[in-house]
Amino acid sequence: RQDVKNSLQPLFKHVESGSEIREKIICFLRDKVFPVKAELLKPQAEMERYITDLIKKSVQDVTGLEFKLFMDFLRSLSIFGDTAPRESFQELIEIIQAQADLDAQFDVSDIDHIERWTSCIYMALPIFTRGASSSKFLNYFAKQIVPVFDKIPEEKKLDLLKTVAASSPYAVAQDSRQLLPSVVQLLKKYMPGKKVDDINHNYVECLLYTFHHLAHKTPNTTNSLCGYKIVTGQPSDRLGEDFSEHYKDFIERLTGTEDTVRAASKRLTQGMADFNKAISSAKTEEEKTKIKADQQKSTMTMRSYNNILAMSQPLHGKSPLFIGDKKITLSWMEQPKKPAASTAGREEDPTC
Repeated sequence: RQDVKNSLQPLFKHVESGSEIREKIICFLRDKVFPVKAELLKPQAEMERYITDLIKKSVQDVTGLEFKLFMDFLRSLSIFGDTAPRESFQELIEIIQAQADLDAQFDVSDIDHIERWTSCIYMALPIFTRGASSSKFLNYFAKQIVPVFDKIPEEKKLDLLKTVAASSPYAVAQDSRQLLPSVVQLLKKYMPGKKVDDINHNYVECLLYTFHHLAHKTPNTTNSLCGYKIVTGQPSDRLGEDFSEHYKDFIERLTGTEDTVRAASKRLTQGMADFNKAISSAKTEEEKTKIKADQQKSTMTMRSYNNILAMSQPLHGKSPLFIGDKKITLSWMEQPKKPAASTAGREEDPTC
C-alpha cells in the first residue's frame, strides 16, 4: 500500500488486456480493494481520479456483471457524489454510453446488443436524475430501434419500453420533440381504433406514460402529431394547418383503448374475487404459491389498467394538460403508500 498507484496499475492492466488471470484479478478488486477505498485512495480526489481513469480503460471488454461492479464502485466515489458537478455525472453517462455501443448500427438479431442497451439505460437512470443527459439513448431509440421495433423479439420489447418510459421524465425539450413522433407511431400501433377483446396493456401503459412526459416538455409538438390546438405563440404551433384527421384518429384510438380496458378490468375484478377462496381451498403449499403468484400478477394488471385510464382520459380535449409530475406510478414500480408520495421517478428495475 506504500505505492498504491504502482499496485493498482498492473492489476487493471490484467483486466484491460484480458489475461488468463483477469477473473481472479476482478474478484480481488471486488473483495480486497474496493471495500477499503477510503483507506487506499489518499489523497482522495487525486487517487479517485486515478482509479477512475484505470477503470475507464478496463471496461471496454467486460461482461454485464463486471461492468455493473465497476460502475457501482465509481458511483460510490466522492468525485461522483451528491455534491459533484454535473460534468462528473455526464462522465459516468459517457462510460455507460460506450458500453451500450450507441455509435453502432442497431442489429435486431443481436440479442446481446438489445439486452446491453436495456441494462445500460437502466443503469443510467439514477444518473439522469442528477442532470446528466439522456439524449444519446433516447435518440438512438427513436432512430435505430423504433424503425425495426416489429422485428424485435416479443420478450425484449417490453424491457425496451419500460426503460424508455422510466427515463422519459428526464428528457429535455429538444429530445422530447425528436422522440414524440416515434412514441405516437407506436401508440397508434398498440391502441385499437375500436373496442377489442384485449390489448397489450403493458406496452400501452409504457407508451402513454412516455407520451405524457415528453409532451409536457414540448406540448405544441403534439399539434401536428395528434391534431391538438395548443397555443404557445411559436411558429411550431402550426395552428394554420389542418390536422383534424389526426385528432379524430387519435381520439378514436383513445376511446377504443378505454372501452377495451374497462371491459377487461371488469372481467379481472370478477376473477380476483375468487383468489382468496382458491387459496383457502388449496391443498398444498405449491398450489397456494401458484395462486398467490397469479393474484399478484392480476393486481399488477389492474394497476396497469387504472394507469391507462388515468393517462388517456386527460387527452380527449383539444388542448389537453399533459402529466409531467409523479402523479402516475408505473404498475411494475414500488407503489406509494400515500398518493402524495408517488415513486414514478424512483430507481426501479424496469425488467422486473
